[in-house]
Amino acid sequence: MDASRLTAHAAASPVIDVAAGLVFRAGKLLVAQRKAGSHLAGLWEFPGGKREPDESWEDCLRRELREELAVEVEVGRCFSEVTHAYPGKTVRLRFFVCSLVSGEPRPVDCAALGWVTPEGLGDREFPPADEQLLAALPSAPEFSAKVL
Repeated sequence: MDASRLTAHAAASPVIDVAAGLVFRAGKLLVAQRKAGSHLAGLWEFPGGKREPDESWEDCLRRELREELAVEVEVGRCFSEVTHAYPGKTVRLRFFVCSLVSGEPRPVDCAALGWVTPEGLGDREFPPADEQLLAALPSAPEFSAKVL
């Protein structure tokens, strides 16, 4: 590889695949607060995590929600996909609608949890990568469901 291509390659941000769950219940959406000391600490997010090599998006999300929230979920449709560049890295997020199968969410690997209404989304601070999703979420049909 010549020097110009090496420099361009080294300057490119690695892309990190992240699967996130949109867990709805009774017209509310589950959000998690990032732990102190983590990237984007204190911000709220949709629970999930990094996809391992050769792991499907759905398997990743089931594993992450089991580890972070001590729940089992059924992974449904992909609601949105967003790619966002942060300094030093780029994340590709896929947000999936999920249904709780077993367990009650608890903050095993996050600072706190909350159930929010569409109006309540604006009361919490989310990472910049979630802006596009936050604009689309209030119209999600799952918010109008009374029991999920």
